[in-house]
Amino acid sequence: MKLLEERIRKDGEVLDGNVLKINSFLNHQVDPELMMEVGKEFKRLFENEKITKVLTCEASGIAPGIMAAYQLGVPMVFARKKKPSTLNDAVYWADVFSYTKKVNNKICVEKKFLSSDDHLLIIDDFLAHGEAVKGMLNIADQANATVAGVGVVVAKEFQGGSEWVKDHGYRLEALARISDFENNQVHFVGEE
Repeated sequence: MKLLEERIRKDGEVLDGNVLKINSFLNHQVDPELMMEVGKEFKRLFENEKITKVLTCEASGIAPGIMAAYQLGVPMVFARKKKPSTLNDAVYWADVFSYTKKVNNKICVEKKFLSSDDHLLIIDDFLAHGEAVKGMLNIADQANATVAGVGVVVAKEFQGGSEWVKDHGYRLEALARISDFENNQVHFVGEE
């Protein structure tokens, strides 16, 4: 998605050789117009998959997830990183390691929001090692839901998560695919 790649080049910052900081439009401040375009692109890519719900993870997956859900005309469910006191014990749990924050998180979704009748589109902001996506796939599996595909805003192809998702038989669509951060510059897949 050219618009997204342009924004990453303009506002993105490479940290420590493998982290892309895009806080100005996705991970801290959200550009709603850009996220609406992201949602439209996910709709275009997945509109024939009979999606019943979008599943994402808090917090940075919510903006692209809600826009994709809006465009597809379905609800969005997000996995919480902490179980609030208002939830009962009827939840699906999964462990997720955050390489950026170097912490383990338990994510959960209340069981009443996912079922074997659901055809899910999993949406996330980044795909690096794939830990958040693996956690959401685990939750989908616990609910016996069908995963129609995985959509990510940015895939860092060099960190193995994209390969893992495809090797496990899931359809993966990444709107921006990064091949490397050589010389602290963002290089997209397919560039000369």
